[in-house]
Amino acid sequence: MRIVYNSFDGRYSDSPRALYEALTRTAGVPLEHTWLASPAHRAGFPDGPALVEPDGPGAVAALEAADVVVSNYHLRPEWEKAAGCLYLQTWHGTPLKRIAADEPHVGPDDPVPGWRDVDRWDLLLSAGPEATEALTTAFRWTGPIAETGWPRNDVLLSPRREDLRAAVRTQLGLTPEKTAVLYAPTWRDDVVDAVGRRDVDLRLDLAEFSRRFGDTHVLLLRLHYMLSDRLADSLGGAPLPPGVLDVSSHPDIADLYLAADAMVTDYSSTLFDFAATRKPLLLFAYDLEHYRDDLRGFYFDLFGSPPGPVLRTSEELLDALADPVAATAAWEEAADAFRAQHCPLDDGGAVQRVLDLVLPARAALAAAPAQLPGQREDADATSPAQEVSR
Repeated sequence: MRIVYNSFDGRYSDSPRALYEALTRTAGVPLEHTWLASPAHRAGFPDGPALVEPDGPGAVAALEAADVVVSNYHLRPEWEKAAGCLYLQTWHGTPLKRIAADEPHVGPDDPVPGWRDVDRWDLLLSAGPEATEALTTAFRWTGPIAETGWPRNDVLLSPRREDLRAAVRTQLGLTPEKTAVLYAPTWRDDVVDAVGRRDVDLRLDLAEFSRRFGDTHVLLLRLHYMLSDRLADSLGGAPLPPGVLDVSSHPDIADLYLAADAMVTDYSSTLFDFAATRKPLLLFAYDLEHYRDDLRGFYFDLFGSPPGPVLRTSEELLDALADPVAATAAWEEAADAFRAQHCPLDDGGAVQRVLDLVLPARAALAAAPAQLPGQREDADATSPAQEVSR
């Protein structure tokens, strides 16, 4: 069985990584693994799988020969899916902000962004009922959607999580007594540079963070993957102040969730993932009204019942970061309710649920490739995948 993986246009990360690592431990099934790997991120890949550039002819050849394709985002190459190939779209998290067909600028008759790839999907993963509803409307999805939880989050509940945390902190140069704060904001559609490229607007005063906490804290700055190469330009070439590390190129954010003692985010899907760690979560919503009412909009009112304190200024955030545990103590019950509602399947078993579903589904598709459930002209067809459908 030939399996091709893609994560964020060529990184070794996210749910495709979790599934790959589980399959490499699976005995009795002969598998041939190929990853789409960008040159900038090749150093993050393990030895073993074949690596091809995401936009090159090798990617097209691998995808067109694949028995299974696993991706967490739209695939860019133009390729023809082989009969019997199963395309598993894991997506990359529970959306809070409106995406794809639900974005304000997309009309009801406009094509779904990425539609050429969406039409190839056979099965879409979801974290639970609320994620299912959002992803279904965002992609105008009529094929099966499997509520399995996100495979990428299993590691956060692994029995080895403390060992993994120690290893990542050592790799990052974090001493045990340092409080590591992960700052992982999303991107803004209206923040662009002079030539129209997406740009960075952190709003958190990095110099003041360094001045106040340089001896006790480390800020792990994780930009959205679409902005990971923009930090130097946004700083005008100036170095980061002491106590601030740019971890935007670290292969997998799950490592950083484990390494961190607290996280700051805004409207990013990272907040749903980090919730599984039960560590302090702070929401830096400096532009809440503009983002909610004018820029993107939300699928639900997170800020009516937030899982942690909502902070509006850099000064408020820095005050809270002096003691993140104390700053979030009053939100313990709210955080529990948030996890129960939005992350019901974060139990460490998502990978196995997906494999139990996908391998039989692939066999069924191979036996009857004309009945691919993700094809628009046959959207009502049933498949083994629908057994774990909502």
